[in-house]
Amino acid sequence: MNDGNSISRRQIVGSAGITLAAAAAPAFAQAATEPPAAQPLQDPRTKYPQPPFPEQSQPWPGLAGKMEPRPDHGETSYRGSGRLAGRKALITGGDSGMGRAAAIAFAREGADVAINYLPDEEPDAKEVVGLIEAEGRVARAIPGDLRDEQFCQELVAEAVRALGGLDILVNNAARQQTNPSILDISTEQFDWTMKTNIYAPFWIIKAALPHLRPGSVIIGTTSVQATDPSADLYDYAQTKAATTNYVRSLAKQLAPKGIRVNGVAPGPIWTPLQVSGGATQEKLVSFGSMTPLGRPGQPAELGSIYVQLAASDASYATGQVYGAAGGGGQP
Repeated sequence: MNDGNSISRRQIVGSAGITLAAAAAPAFAQAATEPPAAQPLQDPRTKYPQPPFPEQSQPWPGLAGKMEPRPDHGETSYRGSGRLAGRKALITGGDSGMGRAAAIAFAREGADVAINYLPDEEPDAKEVVGLIEAEGRVARAIPGDLRDEQFCQELVAEAVRALGGLDILVNNAARQQTNPSILDISTEQFDWTMKTNIYAPFWIIKAALPHLRPGSVIIGTTSVQATDPSADLYDYAQTKAATTNYVRSLAKQLAPKGIRVNGVAPGPIWTPLQVSGGATQEKLVSFGSMTPLGRPGQPAELGSIYVQLAASDASYATGQVYGAAGGGGQP
């Protein structure tokens, strides 16, 4: 029957679709992600505290929570976007400094994180664990002395057990003590620095490699001291030159396995290393003033570098050393 007043089935379906789409439009508009608000430009010279700093001293290894001013690790500033979702990271020296900044950034990018630290650094470590867990990520705190080979092996095993695997290894822990002369460094002190800064990464990498799959990454914290050493950091500077070289050597060795190895080379960064024997009081008061930016860096200013080196979209970067030195030094 072909009644002139009748409406075809196609017309009914079409009209219904238009009506539904119109009704849904406001809902879709509300659900759409709004672009982030523009962030104001910040002058890097005045973004963070500038010298002079108050004289202060702490016994080794020092606590960030007792420093004045307190370092910024990105506790309130770092914003993640899921770049490391599902990843599992182990960070040595994760209680403060660059290790803490990396731990916070990794967690906010979606990674589960295990941190190592010395037992004396427990107060700082507890804060980091709380920050990781606040992001809904798994946190594991593993205290211990990296000068012990057996502990280094147990550290990796415990991190793998607690996190359910391992994708990212950050060798960040280090010992730094200022000495005006080589004659002031005892064999015991020299051995302490070498064991912490060179032996420990060697032991930890060996223990971690069987767990790392293609796409995994190793990141070493080196320093501008590797290429422009200070006269009073004779032993520490040597270890950072060694770190730079192991990054470049290991990157070539592990590239055929699909594992990337990179380094981060900070300049003067405001961390407990400086107030627990890593700098003289004279240097501490003016710390960072020699850089073109006129101030020390804050650990928070390096967190995004560790994220970039760990993220999959940096897949062609291996054997590289990324610097952050306020305009001075070379990686």
